[in-house]
Amino acid sequence: MQQQTATASAMGRRMSPPFRADHVGSLLRPPRLLQAREDHAAGKLDAAGLRAVEDEAIRAVVAKQESIGLQSATDGEFRRASWHMDFIYQLDGISKEAGHIAVKFFNEEGEIEFTPAALHIDGKLGVSRAIFGDDFAFLRDTVTTNSPKLTIPSPSMVHYRGGKASIDESVYPDLDSFWADLTAAYADEVRRLSELGCTYLQLDDTSLAYMNDPHQREYIGSIGGDPERQHVEYIRHINEALADRPAAMRITTHMCRGNFRSSWAAEGGYDYVAEALLNDLEVDGFFMEWDDERSGGFEPLRFLPKGEKHVVLGLVTTKHGELESKDELKRRIEEAAKYAPIEQLCLSPQCGFSSTVEGNVLTEDEQWAKLRLIVEVAEEVWG
Repeated sequence: MQQQTATASAMGRRMSPPFRADHVGSLLRPPRLLQAREDHAAGKLDAAGLRAVEDEAIRAVVAKQESIGLQSATDGEFRRASWHMDFIYQLDGISKEAGHIAVKFFNEEGEIEFTPAALHIDGKLGVSRAIFGDDFAFLRDTVTTNSPKLTIPSPSMVHYRGGKASIDESVYPDLDSFWADLTAAYADEVRRLSELGCTYLQLDDTSLAYMNDPHQREYIGSIGGDPERQHVEYIRHINEALADRPAAMRITTHMCRGNFRSSWAAEGGYDYVAEALLNDLEVDGFFMEWDDERSGGFEPLRFLPKGEKHVVLGLVTTKHGELESKDELKRRIEEAAKYAPIEQLCLSPQCGFSSTVEGNVLTEDEQWAKLRLIVEVAEEVWG
């Protein structure tokens, strides 16, 4: 490790995303913002009033990210209730409908089951205006030193939950036409975001981690998918969506096994998808979850090609507030470096702190302590 660390330290900090110390995106919503959302839902606060509270909370959380030494900053996803559905419902051709598929999440206490709202693809897919465009513009104008980072769900997430059954056959009689329009819509979104100055975009994709779990592959088969090759198809379609991305835009993807109120939905190492994922997905960085035994070992990192792609090791859990030790994090980075060059590794939490508005079971102080720890360890390991 000493020789590897010395080599990496000589490089200093990375000046383009993903950064040595980075984070996934969502942050715990402060109490005043949660209350404002409740007041808005109850008709006590209008949309302008809610946005004013959101603006204030985002200014504060951006300043906090900058003050603790992070190089990127998100808006904490403070304007969203869900990390992915708030985006997906804004795509042209998609309508919201009552959920009918129960999703099971697990934690140390047992099992949580809920039925999220579903989607129906009943029109031609497209993007009429930049989704989250106004939100990104506010973030862009709020940061002072950090790179503004926007997170959106990947194209895979539009297909994964409902599969072919969620697509109106009168609109898309075959999946090829569905994917052609979906990837074109995403390409349009990427172009529009670039025009707003977005140079750090993350595509969140739980499906690419879920498919390592045999139970999830069984689910794919049950809704008419191909459990053996669906990850390969998803990778191909993401690449189609990114084929014309601007040269200045750095793109990462984040993969976890579910994150809802400190619970998870899937288990299993990255072995099933790693070779295709790390070699073929044309992104600059992979945020990957490795906070406990559910995620398997680091052996899949052997497929990371030498060069410009980076893996961000999600070693710090957002599932609970107990702070990891520096020595343990450094030991695990050393272990990961047996399989991939340390200069191609970075450090982050394993997921967001609040993928949904409810948030995980830890305090804001514990959240910031974890992010500070990541910054400190990254400086000590990579220089």
